[in-house]
Amino acid sequence: MRNFKFASPTEFLFGKETERNVGAEVKKYGKKVLVHYGGGHIKKNGLYDRVMESLKEQDIEITELGGVKANPDIGLVREGIALCKEKQVEVILAVGGGSVIDSAKAIGIGVYYEGDVWDFFLKKVPVERMMPLGVVLTIPATGSEASNTTVVTNSENGHLKRALSHSLLRPAFAVMNPELTYSLPAYQTAAGGVDIMSHVLERYFTREPGCGLTDRLCEATLKTMIRQLPAALEEPENYEARAEIMWAGTIAHNGILGVGRSEDWGSHMLGHELSAFYDMTHGATLAIMIPRWMEYVYQTDVPRFVKYAADVWGVEHDVFHPEKTALEGIHRTKEFFRSLGMPVSFADAGIGAERIDEMAENCTRFGAVGGFVKLEKEDCARIYRAALE
Repeated sequence: MRNFKFASPTEFLFGKETERNVGAEVKKYGKKVLVHYGGGHIKKNGLYDRVMESLKEQDIEITELGGVKANPDIGLVREGIALCKEKQVEVILAVGGGSVIDSAKAIGIGVYYEGDVWDFFLKKVPVERMMPLGVVLTIPATGSEASNTTVVTNSENGHLKRALSHSLLRPAFAVMNPELTYSLPAYQTAAGGVDIMSHVLERYFTREPGCGLTDRLCEATLKTMIRQLPAALEEPENYEARAEIMWAGTIAHNGILGVGRSEDWGSHMLGHELSAFYDMTHGATLAIMIPRWMEYVYQTDVPRFVKYAADVWGVEHDVFHPEKTALEGIHRTKEFFRSLGMPVSFADAGIGAERIDEMAENCTRFGAVGGFVKLEKEDCARIYRAALE
């Protein structure tokens, strides 16, 4: 196990009707708030009204910016920065899922920078300050409610999708009511679940020895998702299933599962290009790329993949044919994603081969990707081609 430094300062308010306390939480950080959200869903289900009522009860001055879409774009981030400066906003409240939270994080760092906020994502300047950020989570998926990461797309500059990580990007608080997820479409629930699992897998596949505790924490989180995702899809108002999924999403990406171990993130980089070029849901891209990445790299460490197959999927370990065991674990991963209604190939998603070279180029623009196995441009292209059918 490696030396590590870990802090997770986000305060969590978890449970039924917790969104009614959001005004009091916001007031701890300021009296002028930017409420950032996506489309009309939070207005249709009444969440918008409850949040606004709670803020007004605390006499908080409200500025709004809606319109966040999946794969949040730098254009709206720039608009939010200008709005915060004009209205002298003191705290941001993101009401939504990962896209809304990521957009809010980018606004929060951009307010204190005189240049273009995209400079942070190009690693031209370091993050030094962040506006206080609160979250009302509506979609368990990205874990952005507790993570130190934001991902933003620049549609004006070659469809680039880039991630940025810094300890200051962690929200100050997160309000998490599993009931808010009851009305999610099945596809969104499934895609979010794959995203949660992907965050665990990016940490589970490590080359670092001596990480038995976090191995078992990862395995427990994955097995929870394997059990509870189908339950939530079959019975959308199953509170216990929704609650476990929501908390698993936080645990999967607040960093605790990765302490002391190297991580991979190759599948995410491959998936980001599918989102950038085809505007695909993030979880759907991962359902395609994770099994294909596994098939490409498993021979690098067959025992690790045997452990995954046996301890996560319950595959009987064939000691005379370890590769057979490893491949069965990969097969079950793919079939589980398929059973959720997720695409597991380019063909399933209606995508062809025409942009593979371009995606591979973008994926490795800043060098090889992945920690478990370093992927160069041609490696990425091979994985994309393997995913065609």
